Amino acid sequence: MSLACGLPLLECVYCLGCARWAWKRCLHTGDRDSATWGLASAAEFSPVPRMCRLIMANYEPDLANPVFSPPGGYGIDPANIIRRRSYADTRGRVTPYLVYLDHAHADIVLALRGLNLGRESDYALLLDNRLGKRKFDGGYVHNGLLRAAGWVLDAECDLLRNLLDRYPDYKLTFTGHSLGAGIAAMLTMVVVLNLDKLGDVDRSRTRCYAMAPARCMSLNLAVRYADVINSVVLQDDFLPRTATPLEDIFKSILCLPCLLCLRCLKDTCIPEDVMLKDPRRLYAPGRIYHIVERKMFRCGRYPPVVKTAVPVDGRFEHVVLSCNATMDHAVIWIEREAQKALDLMLEKERTMLVPSEQRMERDETVHVEEHKAALRRAATLSVTGIRSPPSTYGTFGGERPERSESFPSSASRQPRVSWNDLIESVFEKDEDGQIVLRSSPPS
Repeated sequence: MSLACGLPLLECVYCLGCARWAWKRCLHTGDRDSATWGLASAAEFSPVPRMCRLIMANYEPDLANPVFSPPGGYGIDPANIIRRRSYADTRGRVTPYLVYLDHAHADIVLALRGLNLGRESDYALLLDNRLGKRKFDGGYVHNGLLRAAGWVLDAECDLLRNLLDRYPDYKLTFTGHSLGAGIAAMLTMVVVLNLDKLGDVDRSRTRCYAMAPARCMSLNLAVRYADVINSVVLQDDFLPRTATPLEDIFKSILCLPCLLCLRCLKDTCIPEDVMLKDPRRLYAPGRIYHIVERKMFRCGRYPPVVKTAVPVDGRFEHVVLSCNATMDHAVIWIEREAQKALDLMLEKERTMLVPSEQRMERDETVHVEEHKAALRRAATLSVTGIRSPPSTYGTFGGERPERSESFPSSASRQPRVSWNDLIESVFEKDEDGQIVLRSSPPS
């Protein structure tokens, strides 16, 4: 038909489709992913630069004489490093990590470094997965990262339990970058489900900060554990946006310019409701902090702003076509921009003269409400493995509560006493037929 009409119809439709896709992808920038999110506060975001510096300390051969220290140093005391594991100690089962006792912030930190491009064991760990291979707590997780987290917990369980017993007011924090961020998120979930191994610690004492994490858990787990897991993403970072299965990350790292357009094309053609209904699809874990420092049609960087939310739909679904997609993944840039953003937030809050304790209590309340709203949103979208939390304004749509003992049911109430019976119980007739008060109560 196209030859008969003299117009190449199929070619025109194909070109129009490609032009529409290219226009849509070129207009999609990293700041649009968090355009509707709220702003983070200094109290909740303050641990992020410190955690980045602890992760970077894993790259130093000698912390007493650092070589790659950021401006201002790492801010840690080498004497408080309780344990440090290298590749020789872990035998490739997990990336190197350290356990640091932070007395200044009442924190016990286990920090894992990221992917080493020169280590085959890290590639094997990342590629040990396929879509729907590993079920965990009603959802799906990355098999290799879960195995690595289990190895760390078995190796450091006694040490962490002793530290928590010795310092009952300290928090237990897991943190990592890139591949290590996925292991830290898996480790947090395993610890929360096995708190008895650490001496029955409370769930609120455990938390995780995952810097530029890999997509390692299904959507229901990412939302359910948003109260203890926090992910930090810098602007256009490609890794939290790279779609599962995670074998594509390996290809993207080695040949990102060649396959970036193909990944964008695939992500654009898949409708979002289809993505949400797939229970095996993996996502970036927990609550997300998005550091935004660039906007469309603006040259250079501008003062960074930190947005935060527990997103359900629109959780970094599409790769951004950006020359900074790989640079934003570096922990050095994350630490630098996170520190700038924190300094700006502290300066703004000092200007507003808001008490820190009151602000922290408000942040905790807001986080709880956002978490419940995310669970309700996930239940509305029929995400597998999610139940809507009970409403604080009643029991609409749920089971009726049991009646309180202080309000007995009609079957347990005493029978009513009539007015005549009440008069007869108080008065009686004498021998002359006159009404007088009873001398004794009736039987």
